[in-house]
Amino acid sequence: MYKNSIAKWAGIAFITVAFTACSLPNLVQKTANTSVPASYSNSQDTTNTGKTRWQEFFADPNLTALIDTALQNNQELNITLQEIQIAQNEVRVRKGEYLPSVGLRGGAGVEKVARFTNIGAMEATTEMEPGREMPEPLTDIMGGAYATWEVDIWHKLRNARKSAVNRYLASIEGRNFMVTNLIAEIANSYYELLALDNQLAIVQQNMKLQSNALEIVKVQKEAARATELAVRRFQAQVLHTQSLQYDIQQKIVETENRINFLVGRFPQPVQRGSQTFENLVPKAIQAGLPAQLLTNRPDIKQAALQLEAAKLDVQVAKARFYPSLGLSAGIGLQAFSPSHLIDPESILFSLVGDITAPLVNKNAIKAMYLGANAEQLQAVYNYERTMLNANIEVVNQLAKISNLEKSYTLKAKEVEALAQSVDISNQLFRSARADYLEVLLTQREALESRFDLIETKMQQMNAMVNIYRALGGGWNQ
Repeated sequence: MYKNSIAKWAGIAFITVAFTACSLPNLVQKTANTSVPASYSNSQDTTNTGKTRWQEFFADPNLTALIDTALQNNQELNITLQEIQIAQNEVRVRKGEYLPSVGLRGGAGVEKVARFTNIGAMEATTEMEPGREMPEPLTDIMGGAYATWEVDIWHKLRNARKSAVNRYLASIEGRNFMVTNLIAEIANSYYELLALDNQLAIVQQNMKLQSNALEIVKVQKEAARATELAVRRFQAQVLHTQSLQYDIQQKIVETENRINFLVGRFPQPVQRGSQTFENLVPKAIQAGLPAQLLTNRPDIKQAALQLEAAKLDVQVAKARFYPSLGLSAGIGLQAFSPSHLIDPESILFSLVGDITAPLVNKNAIKAMYLGANAEQLQAVYNYERTMLNANIEVVNQLAKISNLEKSYTLKAKEVEALAQSVDISNQLFRSARADYLEVLLTQREALESRFDLIETKMQQMNAMVNIYRALGGGWNQ
């Protein structure tokens, strides 16, 4: 009888699986393209700056102090840490579903059955023992343990747990990617702040030079060697330069507070180095090979883990079409009187197995299956897009570093030439051999060229930071 029952259930399961296999929806399949270029510029050097710890990459102690504080206090980063905790708890949930569920159950009650019913009539004519009738009303006391377990035949629960693990690991990589971006944003803002300090110093220096030139023009006017027009033009230039300092001071305040926000503190002055910004030299960069991005960049690793999780989700959704085997068991004691709970006759136990399978109205399961596959395709495209974007970022920044280096060299020569032009124009103006407009134009061009030089230097430092970020540096503390 037992063997016949097993054979019957096995036959039902086989028929159900065969029917389900024939009715699975067709899916669009796509494999992620993981190929990358062999090198960035025909170089096979594997030395990679992205593997350098940020404490070693940035030498300025004020900058490293800001980064260290931000990694502790940045609100967005702390929010991400809670997302990691949520993902970790999801792993525990999936692991709990995979394991048997065991619990304790107890209860007590009382029941009075009507006499003129089949149960009441049987109880009235039934004796527990010779000469001892069934008690009325009848109490019922029970206690015991029970267990339920879904046998994971198709690895549905196991794959769901693996998917949750991959998403948990992906959330960690997402946190690492945020750390990389946070460090880069603080460093870029810090170098911008140094550039603004330098621009403010240049403006204040030019204000003194232009004020001296204005006094000379006034003296020349009194000696009838210059006109009121020249005085007014020089005066206008002094006022224009004075107004520039307030624009720069406002930018300094905003940049400081941008850093304060990233660090997670209220507005306050930002400590920075006193060295001349123009003397900063960008750190030499080794880009390594494009294949190293697969292990260096947290966003690529995050996309890869999300893709693996999406593949497992498809398998989980597919397993819902197949029959599931459930086991439940229980053991305990039950009697109408506490004194009888210790009797062997009060022991009860049960063991039940059941197989369930969807046969009709499987639209919801099909929708989940198709939806999981669509999310898998999204994960494939996202992985390919992330790899492509990472490679392009590195190539762009390498080209930018090279071009900015050449541009800075030329702009430095331009600044030197215009600085000499200012001295020459002033000498010629004093000897009445140059027009005052030539002096004004030369001074303005000299100021603008120094501003451009500072801007180029800031872009160089930013390119150094951005290539470090593009190579995946910053998260490996």
